[in-house]
Amino acid sequence: MRTDETDPPPRDPPAVTLLAGLTIRAREPDDSAAIAALWELPRVRWGTLRLPYTSAAEVRKLMERTPDGHVSIVALLDGRLVGSAGLFPHKGRRSHAAEIGMCVHDDFHQRGIGARLLAALIDAADNWLNVRRLELGVYVDNTPAVRLYEKFGFTIEGTRRADAFRDGTFVDSFIMARLRGV
Repeated sequence: MRTDETDPPPRDPPAVTLLAGLTIRAREPDDSAAIAALWELPRVRWGTLRLPYTSAAEVRKLMERTPDGHVSIVALLDGRLVGSAGLFPHKGRRSHAAEIGMCVHDDFHQRGIGARLLAALIDAADNWLNVRRLELGVYVDNTPAVRLYEKFGFTIEGTRRADAFRDGTFVDSFIMARLRGV
C-alpha cells in the first residue's frame, strides 16, 4: 500500500457544493419533515409512486428502517431541501445491481438538481460499491426524466403496461438500466 505524498486525498467529503448554493449531502433524520413536504407536492406524486398524506413521522420511520448499504442523499439549495434520492443495492445473485429512486421539488425542475443527485448516486455506485447495473422505472410520459436518465447512459429495456394507477387511470412505465463493464 502506497502512503507517499503522491497518493490522492480521500474522496469522501461529508457534503459537496456543486452549483452556487446547491449542496448534496447524506439524508439526516431531521430531514423527515422537509422530505414529507417534498413528497406531498403534486408533480413529485405525479412522477413517483408516492401516495398523498405521508406524515413526517411516517417518513422518519421509513428512514429508520433503511437497510445498511443504501445510499440516501438530499439536495439543498441555499439551505432549503429541494430534492431527495436513493441508491438501493440488491443482494445475493443480484449484488452487482442497484435501483435508483429520486425526486426534485416542483418549483426547482430544469435547474440541474436532478442531474447532480443522479451524478452523486452514479459516483457512489461506480466508485464505492462496484455496482455494475443501475436500474429504475419511470413513467413513459415523464419525458424530462427519461431524457435525464439517457444523458447519464441509461437505456430503455422494456415497458411495463398498466404499471401504476395515477390520477384515476393506469399508466405505463419504462424499465431503464445503465450497465458498466459488462
